[in-house]
Amino acid sequence: MPKRPFFYRETDGIRITVRPAYLREQSRPAERQYVFVYHVRVENVSGRTAQLMSRRWLIHDAIGEDTEVEGDGVVGEQPVIAPGRIHEYRSFCVLKSPHGHMEGQYRFVRPDGSRFEAQIPRFTLDAKARDD
Repeated sequence: MPKRPFFYRETDGIRITVRPAYLREQSRPAERQYVFVYHVRVENVSGRTAQLMSRRWLIHDAIGEDTEVEGDGVVGEQPVIAPGRIHEYRSFCVLKSPHGHMEGQYRFVRPDGSRFEAQIPRFTLDAKARDD
């Protein structure tokens, strides 16, 4: 069984780390419902404050279904992340197969009004991955 990995990427001084996990107890494989949780850490490693305004996720299911999700902030928040600070949250998705992947972007604004996108690394969703 493969170990549950971390995925990370840095864009414009924003480091995004994701660690997904399969929720066996909440999944129903016989009904093609595979539930995954993912823990996201957004770290500001730049010297400038940034506010996370919105998100865009691309979710790919191994059966060939693609879903795009866009919205304001993350889990109901639009956090302001000062230099050296971290914002963490958890969310979940449901696939129809035991494998897939997700990736996307967070849109940020700085105090001077400048905007940028930080790339969310592509991460795999694998029902066979395990914790270590």
